[in-house]
Amino acid sequence: MTSTPPPSSLDPEIAARLKRGADGLVPAIAQQYDTGEVLMLGWMDDEALHRTLTTGRCTYWSRSRQEYWVKGDTSGHVQHVKSVSLDCDADTVLVRVDQVGAACHTGDRTCFDADMLLKDTGTAPEGADSGAPARDQ
Repeated sequence: MTSTPPPSSLDPEIAARLKRGADGLVPAIAQQYDTGEVLMLGWMDDEALHRTLTTGRCTYWSRSRQEYWVKGDTSGHVQHVKSVSLDCDADTVLVRVDQVGAACHTGDRTCFDADMLLKDTGTAPEGADSGAPARDQ
């Protein structure tokens, strides 16, 4: 059973645009603002997004603990918010941050450092893109 977060102070115009999952959450990608490095993926509900927009620090909703957490309050690895954007479908948030220290709870710089499934070798795989623009099907 999940607890229901309290009502949010998120701007109603922003709230009306968000497309949330069945659990009321949207994925939030944290990206280093000056390098473009993808740091981590967290989850936000309306209140977490409101807090992120108004405090200048990333606030996420913990699905396992069922509570809000501000990145860096425990570890000191703070995310200072530089900008917040919605993707074209309004179902994902991009938070560009200035990351202090590690972004990952394991101590790695990013949550994507430890388990690389495919490494860029500098050559395109056989049958790869011919250079023609991609077309959605």
